[in-house]
Amino acid sequence: MSDTVSLCGLGNMGGAVAGRLAARGPLRVFDLDPARVAPAVEHPRITAVGAVGELAASDVVLLSLPAPKISRQVIAELAPRMRAGAVIMETSTVSPADMAAERELCAAHGIGIVDAAILSGVAQMAEGTATLLVGGDESAVDRVAGVLEAISGSVLRFGPVGSGMAAKVINNAVAHAVMVVLAEAGALGAATGVSGSALASLLSGPEAGLTRPLTHRFAERVLRGDYDGGMPTEAARKDSTLALAMAQDGGVPLFGIQGAHTVYELGVAEGLGRLDYASIATLWERWTGRPMGEAPGDQETDAE
Repeated sequence: MSDTVSLCGLGNMGGAVAGRLAARGPLRVFDLDPARVAPAVEHPRITAVGAVGELAASDVVLLSLPAPKISRQVIAELAPRMRAGAVIMETSTVSPADMAAERELCAAHGIGIVDAAILSGVAQMAEGTATLLVGGDESAVDRVAGVLEAISGSVLRFGPVGSGMAAKVINNAVAHAVMVVLAEAGALGAATGVSGSALASLLSGPEAGLTRPLTHRFAERVLRGDYDGGMPTEAARKDSTLALAMAQDGGVPLFGIQGAHTVYELGVAEGLGRLDYASIATLWERWTGRPMGEAPGDQETDAE
C-alpha cells in the first residue's frame, strides 16, 4: 500500500482489520477505549493518535464503528480536514440509506467514500479469508484497491455507494429465511422417518432444493427472463400442496413453506401456470416496477 492509511475503531472486527493492514504497511489508529488501543500498538507498524481528527492527514481512513450515528459523527469531523481525493472506507455494518447520508457528507468536501461490508466473522478476517462486498464510484474503489487487497483476497464489487451494504443485508436475509425452511424440512423429515443426515446430503447436492433454485432458476432463468419449458408453476404448486398435507398429517407447523405456497397460488392465478416456476419472479417485477433481467455481461459481480 503506497497510500497512508488510518483506522478508526478497534473493536473485535476493527482489531482484526488492523492486523491485516499492519501486515502490509504502517497504520495509524484511534479508539476511545485505551484497553483496545494497548494491544493494537504492540504491533511495530501501528501507531495510535490521541484524537480522531488526527486521522484526517491520511489518504484512506477506514471506519469500524458500532453504530451508523457514530460513523456520521466521525465523517463530519474528518471530511472537512481531509485532502481532496482522499477516501473514507466504511466497514461498519450500516444500511444503504446510511451510506447515502455518508456520501453526502463526503461529497461536500471532495472526499470519496466506499462501502466494504464484511461478510465473514472475526476469525476469518484475522486469517485473511473474509469476503468484502464493495460499493462505490469506480474511481474511489480503484483508489483503495491496495487497501482492499491488504484486508482480503476476496473482494466483490456490486455497484454504486451502498450496494455492498445492500448485498450483505440481502445475503443475511436469505440465510435467515433459509434457516427457517431448513428447520421445517428437518421437522418434516423427523415426522416421516427421513434421516436428518440423509436429508442434509440430499439438499446439498448440485441438483437439489438448495442449490438448483440459485444456479439454474435464478441465475439462468430469472436474470435472462427465460421461462419457457422447465418445471411448470402449476406443478410446483402441486408439490407444495403435498408438502402442506404431509405437514398437517405429521403435526408440523410451517411458516416459510406455507408462505411460499401462497406465491405459487398467486402465480397460477396470474397466468404463469405453464411457465417454469422461476417465473414467479415476474410477480415482483410487476409489484415493484423494476426488472430483474440483466444483459449477459452484467450477470456477475467483479471479483478481485
